[in-house]
Amino acid sequence: MERIHGICRSCAAMCPIVIDKEGGKPVSIIGDKHNPVFHGYSCIKGREMVNTIYNEDRLLMSQRREADGRFTSISSEQAMDEIAEKLQAIIDKYGPRAVASYAGTFIFTYPATQPIATAWMNAIGSNMRFTSATIDQPGKPIAMALHGSWRAGAQVFDDADTWLLVGVNPLVAKSGGVPNQNPAKRLKDGVARGMQVVVIDPRYSECARFAAVHLQPRPGEDPTVLAGMIRVIIEEGLYDQDFVAENAEGLEALHAQVAAYTPDYVEARAGVAAADLVKAARIFGGDKRGGATAGTGSNMAPHGNLTEYLLLCLMTLCGRWLKAGEKVPNPGVMGPRFSPTAEANAPWQAWGFGEKLRVRGFTDTAIGLPTSALADEILLDGEGQVKALIVLSGNPLLAWPDQAKTLAALKKLDLFVCLDIQMANNSCHLADYTIACKHSLESPALTLPNEMLSYFGTGFGYAVPYGQYAPAACAPPAGSDLLEEWEFFYGLAQRMGLPIDFDVAYSWAKTDDVPARVSLDMAAKPTTDQIYAMLTQEARIPLAEVKRHPEGKIFDDEIVYVASRRPGSTARLQLADPTMLAELREIAGETPDHLRNADFPFRLISRRMPDVFNSTGRNNPRQLRKYSYNPAFMNPSDAKAVGVSAGDVVEIRSPSGCIQGIVELEQGVREGVISMSHCFGEDPERKTSLRAKGSSTNALIDVEREYDPYTGMPRMSAIPVKINKLGPIPDR
Repeated sequence: MERIHGICRSCAAMCPIVIDKEGGKPVSIIGDKHNPVFHGYSCIKGREMVNTIYNEDRLLMSQRREADGRFTSISSEQAMDEIAEKLQAIIDKYGPRAVASYAGTFIFTYPATQPIATAWMNAIGSNMRFTSATIDQPGKPIAMALHGSWRAGAQVFDDADTWLLVGVNPLVAKSGGVPNQNPAKRLKDGVARGMQVVVIDPRYSECARFAAVHLQPRPGEDPTVLAGMIRVIIEEGLYDQDFVAENAEGLEALHAQVAAYTPDYVEARAGVAAADLVKAARIFGGDKRGGATAGTGSNMAPHGNLTEYLLLCLMTLCGRWLKAGEKVPNPGVMGPRFSPTAEANAPWQAWGFGEKLRVRGFTDTAIGLPTSALADEILLDGEGQVKALIVLSGNPLLAWPDQAKTLAALKKLDLFVCLDIQMANNSCHLADYTIACKHSLESPALTLPNEMLSYFGTGFGYAVPYGQYAPAACAPPAGSDLLEEWEFFYGLAQRMGLPIDFDVAYSWAKTDDVPARVSLDMAAKPTTDQIYAMLTQEARIPLAEVKRHPEGKIFDDEIVYVASRRPGSTARLQLADPTMLAELREIAGETPDHLRNADFPFRLISRRMPDVFNSTGRNNPRQLRKYSYNPAFMNPSDAKAVGVSAGDVVEIRSPSGCIQGIVELEQGVREGVISMSHCFGEDPERKTSLRAKGSSTNALIDVEREYDPYTGMPRMSAIPVKINKLGPIPDR
């Protein structure tokens, strides 16, 4: 038996793991109980990698779809030859804009892939790069651009007096808010030392159990609740007046706009008790240190940008940024040395630049091109039409909103290429080529992505200077022909005579830093480790030093303090962005959603399941300990009123579509709410068991019906629906 250290890449948490091997193969995975940051945490998704790597659905050879629809094995070299030739023909005939790429959530944990894929797209001259970010939490970068950022960073969870969680459940999602390094332990420890948590969620979530106050509003009313909290904090003088006076502008305009959001108005509209709203505001505003985070639920609901913007306003009002003289929690490890100053980066352009899409007036944004428009860009004939799509680490058919339109678009493409480790539960059955990729255990890993995530939002990334590198845990199976995703784009570039140039790691926040740029040798293919060395060449801790500590280490050898504002710096944080305040004013003047859409009395909200990650893990029986489908969780009183019981099938109908769901009862779901996980279901043209696959909530969404005018995010949560009883589900 051989025991080695590794890094799990089953989700964004990137937990350190211990891998036992026999005969060169992993046979057991557990969390590393000696790790100083994660303290032994692991979840079933990571522990089950020993089964997913050898799952019967695993692709060991790339696949080509033949004219009759059959799939045949093809070598990776031949596949790249054929794909490069087809792509060049499309570019020659239609121009580079005809080629688009889509990167899903899993690209995050593979730091070599994104820069090389982007470099290849740049080399062919196409800006048509799309990611899952614009259908997940696009409000964060948009709000930061409108509000500005703080050059010293935010206060951290581990010494906070209070914390605000809005539509996020990090104990299950592991995606931020509570730092994703053993979030349950961190939350328990925080509450035990006296931290007061405020949770805003229509569901009594796992995090709500630790809350001093749980506000359970009608779905989609997060901006209403946050505006009400801001009103209380300003009018009761709970904000940090010195910090705001010195570093922000727009207080008076913000105060005037939230004046309409009285506690009584918020209670009538959002359905939360006025006294609880005031209590939540006093907790968050009354303490000295803390933070606020929104999640997928809030961003997928209407007005996600505004929700994130109001949270940044709360952070600034309460002075929840690191001040001059304070110790910096994480000065950087594999990212560049952090040199913080106690000053603002002024707001920057959030949209209206770069590539102009042909539909709904969309442009590039601070978070990228609107993915919800990509299906239209494929379907809309004429100059600029997308003819070829390369998907890596993603699953459009189950992830993109408006499933019917997505299916039609994927079928219309002249060339559709997927990169994946399997063909089950994804879009690969529609692809012309599926490139068989290495499993995460078969490629080296490093914690750079999670470190850089600290620039994405409050409560993300590492609050200590932690770093780890892990070599490949095992070799690919004998007789297989597998690539790492970056190797595919490198191979295309070689065949098409293109360069690969990319930036090294640097801050995602708006700063004055200009990243270094590197170029790959297109004659001598590099290793993944060599690419990692290029990406980390400006690291505070050299990669070679990180490699000397395979179990991971906190590199606390250097103490960095926040410097004072630089002479001549006049930038200020913006509390009164005109677009956001106009949106807030429009909300106050409109008929509330629960009255406007009264014909659809329920609201369907998104949630995550603990044992799977989006659409992955659903073909491993051990990860389906309780559900192989996505139940329609309902409050028992609602189920009784509709006349259904647990296990019954209901029809869930929105203004745009209809699906079926299997009822499950959950007392913590607010009355009038249906709670379902996204990324379930199957190709609607395939006849599969509801119990086996579940339902795609994206079939309820029309991307042209109700959407954000900048990111294109349609209403993917808080969806108005009506429920009809169908009866018990057959046991199949």
